[in-house]
This record gives sequence, structure tokens and C-alpha cells, in this order.
Amino acid sequence: MRKRNVQILFRLTEEEAEYLYELVKKSGRSKEALLRSMVKGYRLCEKPDPEFYQIMRELSAIGNRINQLAAKANALDFIDTPMLREEARKWHDFQLDVRKKYLLPKRAAD
Repeated sequence: MRKRNVQILFRLTEEEAEYLYELVKKSGRSKEALLRSMVKGYRLCEKPDPEFYQIMRELSAIGNRINQLAAKANALDFIDTPMLREEARKWHDFQLDVRKKYLLPKRAAD
């Protein structure tokens, strides 16, 4: 049995339809999923660019390595200081890169 068994049909003007398709394209969702989200009151956002996903993978990898260091330290009662320093440096460099790309204001062309 279908979970969604209520069908609603309605008409749009050309401008409304264009706007809907623009939202669908930006969100990366289907029309149906987009409209269901809107009905539920979710705030709509554009789908992140591919670089966002690369940044998230890199952040996850750094977190996993730090987690492994913590598990090793707990198991052995020993902290691998050089490895910890290296991961801390990678984290610091990663933060600087993200800030440079996304947070610092860009200078006007001279």
C-alpha cells in the first residue's frame, strides 16, 4: 500500500512554472520532493557545489584520523605525539584554506 495516497493537481502560470523549475534545478530535488518540503515548512537551500562535498570528505578524514589516535592513546596509555602534531597541523591548514576560500572578504581588483 502506498504511503502517499493523496494526489493534488493544480495549475500554474508560465512564470510560476518557470520559477518552480528553477527551484527544482537549484535544489537538486524532484518537483514532488521540493513541494513536499515546502509544505512541511522547510527552508529551501541550493544544492551545494561539488567543492563542498570535497571539503566535507577532507574534514571527515581528519576527524577519523584523530579518532584513531584517541583510540590508540586509550588502548595503550600512550599518545603518539608526532602523529598528533601532524594531524593538528593538517587541521590548522584545512581551517585556513576554508577561511581563505569562503570567509575572508575578497579584495576589489586594483
